[in-house]
Amino acid sequence: MSDPTREALVQLRKTLDLLALQQPVSTETKLEKAPVTEKPVKSKNYFEECSQEYIEFTYKNPTIYHVVQYFSKKLDEAGFTYVSEKSTWSDVKSGKYYTIRNGTNLSAFILGKEWKYESGVGAIGSHIDALCVKLKPVSQKDDVEGWQLLGVAPYGGTLNTYWFDRDLGVGGRVLVKDESTGKIESRLINSSPHPIAKIPSLAVHFGEPAIGPFDKEDQAVPVIGYASSDSQEDEEEENDTEDESRSPLYGKHPIGLLRYIGSLAKVKVSQIIQLDLDLFDVQKGTLGGLKNEFLFAPRLDDRLCSFSAIQSLIDFANEGPIPSNAFNVVTLYDNEEVGSLSRQGAKGGLLESVVQRVVNNLHGCDAAALRTTFANSIILSADVNHMFNPNFKSVYLEHHRPKPNVGVTLSLDSNLHMSTDVVGTAIAEELARLNDDKVQYFQIKNNSRSGGTIGPSIASQTGARTIDLGIAQLSMHSIRAATGSKDIGLAIKFMKGFFTNWRSVYDSFGDL
Repeated sequence: MSDPTREALVQLRKTLDLLALQQPVSTETKLEKAPVTEKPVKSKNYFEECSQEYIEFTYKNPTIYHVVQYFSKKLDEAGFTYVSEKSTWSDVKSGKYYTIRNGTNLSAFILGKEWKYESGVGAIGSHIDALCVKLKPVSQKDDVEGWQLLGVAPYGGTLNTYWFDRDLGVGGRVLVKDESTGKIESRLINSSPHPIAKIPSLAVHFGEPAIGPFDKEDQAVPVIGYASSDSQEDEEEENDTEDESRSPLYGKHPIGLLRYIGSLAKVKVSQIIQLDLDLFDVQKGTLGGLKNEFLFAPRLDDRLCSFSAIQSLIDFANEGPIPSNAFNVVTLYDNEEVGSLSRQGAKGGLLESVVQRVVNNLHGCDAAALRTTFANSIILSADVNHMFNPNFKSVYLEHHRPKPNVGVTLSLDSNLHMSTDVVGTAIAEELARLNDDKVQYFQIKNNSRSGGTIGPSIASQTGARTIDLGIAQLSMHSIRAATGSKDIGLAIKFMKGFFTNWRSVYDSFGDL
């Protein structure tokens, strides 16, 4: 089961035979006809525990590759079985499974033994890419009077002033060649807590040049070092070796950076074949506010909803036997921040592929069965949305000002940047009522522009009723944002209630 994008998981499963032995044993039971109300949270520290776990998660897993690896391990520990997209899935009949695409796109699902396509799918889709700065394919730049600079590109609208004067680490995927076998392997690196770069701002004393806007190519360039012209030590450090020159990246990136990457990956520079690396804020998240009402952290958009969705699926799976007619899915996507048009983005169709494979296994290659499945399905497009900022009250629509520590927020938009319709709104409200949750509402004012989500893409691709909702956060698209310290726990609770009750609630709406 070798997969170059998932080298950490290869070590956990020695052979395909061993993987087969790890198939979970499921004892099926019918779903209750009446909605089942979510049980109260077990621990009085439940919400703080959820937030603290999230803080550790996002600190230790700064890039999307790390995030997928982390979720994979959690799913393994919860008894889910990995299936490769490159296999036929002929043995996927019932149980708990997950698959990965590109190391940046993951879909996990629970399937009951008696599931019929007329029962549809209860799915949550979210995105796990986050705003970051990408290392350019050729990041080598000329020194400026001894200052060593690094060529980078913005991902999703970064390299603005939010990124100035931050401690930036480096991490991501490194492709390396095994010297003995010649095979190409994937290794993940993470420099945290060590920052390797900073984008320095210009002091206000310089007047107008310090005001901006700043040119992202020439004035938002990370500094990674300084070498004085008369430093023999620095000169010796920069002397290249014949062995290092065998790397195809030799001359494309600063040799000091390649050496640093090699040390993190535990390989020689000559073994480094290719890179997909991010610069990111290394500062760890924390609880804050006089009574710890808030959670302050980087990369909240949209690791918040992704973390909550995976945890809710695991919690649902661990609560008891798999309901016999259940089919619940969580799919996490890459590239939402740049339009989702990639094989690992929402428009790449991983959710649709998972559902189609299951339908084919159980009911044959019937296109009508697949369409019927989606017609009977509900998909939550879970993405962060705008929490009320008290310093800018006038920009928010009245009665659409989400607050912290209340509950998930429905995203609404009359111009269809969000997929929630009136029936979807009523369904979400009923799910919340049954689960003793609260929902909030957000819609942009007419004189502002709306952002977007994966919701409209998924709705149009599948024909399934799709509801846009998620956790509200302050400072969206900043390098460091905030949410309520209870909001992750509240989202996990709501999403688990969704998996429990969605089918019976949808049935009560008939053909709407």
